[in-house]
Amino acid sequence: MMNLSRRCFLAAGTALAGSLALPAWAQDAIASNGGELPPLADRLPDNPLVLTPRDRAGKQGGIWNHALVGGGSLSMLFRYQSYEPTVRFTPDWSGVTPNVAEAYAVNDDSTVYTFTLRKGMKWSDGHPYTTEDVQFWYEDIFRSPELSTTGQAFWLAGGKPAELEVVDEQVFKVKFAEPNGFFAQQLAWANQDQITRAPKHYLKQFHIKYNPDANELARERGFDSWIALFQRECGLQEDNVFFQNSTRPTLNAWKFSIAPGEDTQRAVAERNPYYWKVDTEGTQLPYFDTVNYQMVADPEVLLLKTLQGEVDMMDQYICTPANKPVLFDAQESGDFHFYTLKETAANVMVFQLNLNHTDPVKNELYNNRDFRAGLSHAIDRQAMIDAVFVGQGAPAQPSIVEGDPLYVERLAKQYTEYEPEKANAILDSVIPDKDSEGYRLDSSGRRVTIIFEIDQVRTTFLDMFQLAIPNFRDVGIDAQIRTMDRSLWETRVRNGREFDATAHQFGANSGVAAMLDPRYFVPFNSNALYAQGWALHFTNPDNDAAIEPPADVKAQQDLYTQLLATGDQAKQQEIMLKILNNAADQFLVFGVSLPPDGYGVVKNDMVNTMPVMPNSFGWPTPGPSAPEQFFKN
Repeated sequence: MMNLSRRCFLAAGTALAGSLALPAWAQDAIASNGGELPPLADRLPDNPLVLTPRDRAGKQGGIWNHALVGGGSLSMLFRYQSYEPTVRFTPDWSGVTPNVAEAYAVNDDSTVYTFTLRKGMKWSDGHPYTTEDVQFWYEDIFRSPELSTTGQAFWLAGGKPAELEVVDEQVFKVKFAEPNGFFAQQLAWANQDQITRAPKHYLKQFHIKYNPDANELARERGFDSWIALFQRECGLQEDNVFFQNSTRPTLNAWKFSIAPGEDTQRAVAERNPYYWKVDTEGTQLPYFDTVNYQMVADPEVLLLKTLQGEVDMMDQYICTPANKPVLFDAQESGDFHFYTLKETAANVMVFQLNLNHTDPVKNELYNNRDFRAGLSHAIDRQAMIDAVFVGQGAPAQPSIVEGDPLYVERLAKQYTEYEPEKANAILDSVIPDKDSEGYRLDSSGRRVTIIFEIDQVRTTFLDMFQLAIPNFRDVGIDAQIRTMDRSLWETRVRNGREFDATAHQFGANSGVAAMLDPRYFVPFNSNALYAQGWALHFTNPDNDAAIEPPADVKAQQDLYTQLLATGDQAKQQEIMLKILNNAADQFLVFGVSLPPDGYGVVKNDMVNTMPVMPNSFGWPTPGPSAPEQFFKN
């Protein structure tokens, strides 16, 4: 990627007249203000970001055929069309690079970050994007006593929120009371940067500060107050809500004309006529006119559509080891090939008891470390690896990959042996009493029943539980599984306290990625599904739903705060190793195996895709590979 000033861009106009002319798709297009679109040069910032196509320059036009699975998978959209933070991860995940900002700088002690926005940059409706939007988010959303945001703890250092200094329309500074060495990387993380997603000119109509009639407007639309309507319109608290809005302007390459939920069969995103990137030949990106998402009910339907060549690129949900042979055999008939995913997750599946359960008896039992260790010894990991992952992998807890400087063997290997006798002995020391059917009884005399609530589209999880459930029952635990649509899972698990247990994956298994997403080692955000109350206490201790953690967990959170405060790499590694060793002591969750490399499928006529990519939500695969440059032959 490189930057190119408008002067240089326009100077190339005689050579690139065909590229600079208003493209055919936009000749008769009408902008949101009711007028014809202005010429391309007037829609671009003074210094558009110039992206060097991976394989070759393309041309505008065509449809990217995609799919969304179930009712709650909308966070996937950060992967496909909505990864446009202020700074973004490089394609090889070696660092961050300017994106929405044309430049940024950090002082020596990582307390002041200076960002320069692109002069003349616009939202998808043609309204300027300036520091006024940044200030609106900071003052009227982030610092608002009435509104709340999630995932923004990285805007704090030393327990204090950063100060925002607006220098002019393009330049702003973020100042911290203490060093914040990961602030740029946190901005680049998947869905965390909110300052590029809060258009003031649109959202202020719903804010009581700018519209005295905001409460009346909210009631007209069926909401109790302006706060509820504003949260719905900005969508920054919940990914699903964020994407179910086709009216809010965006900086993304495509804007929804039919948002998910507005049609039962599909969602449609159209090119943003004010998108602020061009290729090296001067053609405005994105290349694709349209992204068409088929709304499919489950992974089986998605697999069928992929086999039939109806999906241009996909890895989530269907590219499992079990499906690989059938996908391999269908490459010719489906006109697709494989790409490689370098797995970065901390485990293929992590068992997570709810350590903040509302039931006091269950809460006490689940918080017993020996109880968790007994459950861990009860499961036959190798059988799962052989059956579900075709023998690829080795028993391991959520951990760091061997060979990485952060690798801690005890964290990776403890309690991974399949030893039912040892499991029974440990559990006998915790809950020795049993009923007539051999199931263990808790301290209140109830059968110990653990219901694992699972997102139904995670087919590998379901396969592993077919083996795990009998393992748990063999040691006297009445384990059950309850599958549900992703949207209900989000409500029940991510935003609930009454569930017994769940399973998930992700996290990170190496380097800086593990420092940015240590979800299984320290409860620091809502991805710590096993301890939502503790995580909320870390990010927002005054929240009524926050739960003060025990001393050892709070100390772990304090260490993580120290980690985030330093920009010194040696110090970062030293602190992270302490966190990992403490995590081994605490043993909050347990897993199956570190993941083998994965794969995805891409149609043969898709150009500029990466043959090898990291697989992560933090590096939201394939977002940092720049889907705006994808096109078809």
